[in-house]
Amino acid sequence: MTGDQAPRDWIEWHRAYADANSALTRRLAIVQAQVARVLEQRGDAPTRVLSMCSGEGRDLLEPIARLGVGDRVRGRLVELDPTLAGRARDGIAAAGLTGLEVREGDAGITSAYVGAAPADLVLACGVFGNISDDDIRRTVGALPALCAEGATVIWTRHRRPPDLTPAIRRWFRAAGFRHEGFIRVPDSPSSVGVERFTGISEPLPAAVRLFEFVEP
Repeated sequence: MTGDQAPRDWIEWHRAYADANSALTRRLAIVQAQVARVLEQRGDAPTRVLSMCSGEGRDLLEPIARLGVGDRVRGRLVELDPTLAGRARDGIAAAGLTGLEVREGDAGITSAYVGAAPADLVLACGVFGNISDDDIRRTVGALPALCAEGATVIWTRHRRPPDLTPAIRRWFRAAGFRHEGFIRVPDSPSSVGVERFTGISEPLPAAVRLFEFVEP
């Protein structure tokens, strides 16, 4: 970040959800549909979830509430911004999702996931578009420590040149994932990827830095 750049206002960024026609809202609908698909496929099986940089938690909380499966979903949302973390807690309480918690902290450090990993569903939405290429690769490589065997990872990234999404899919494959889907957000450079973990879960390393947000 240079001296003339101000940190991004993430509260203002989230206001785009109020516009039903915004690209962010269209992306959200795709992510929520993929979350719902995973939950429906798991049937009555308990599901552990993790959301990195969760914001208000809309992508996870709304489909869980709509499907009425909160009694079998447990997990953690990690969010650094206290206002957004508070909104996520309010959403959890309003929906009666007693199995979910919000960790107010840095999602870029493995310590944030101690006690919540491995998970059956991991969301890395709104992450890969805001960190360096090296940090994306490092984070993908660390996901086997956050994933249970057979887990699904849902991720997002823009396709603006140079489009990194093909490389990200290769990195997932190298880390033991099978590619399941890649959905382009209509009228937007945004996209949503879906990967299935086919490897063996690894121990979660303590206090390891995976990524840092890069301010625009």
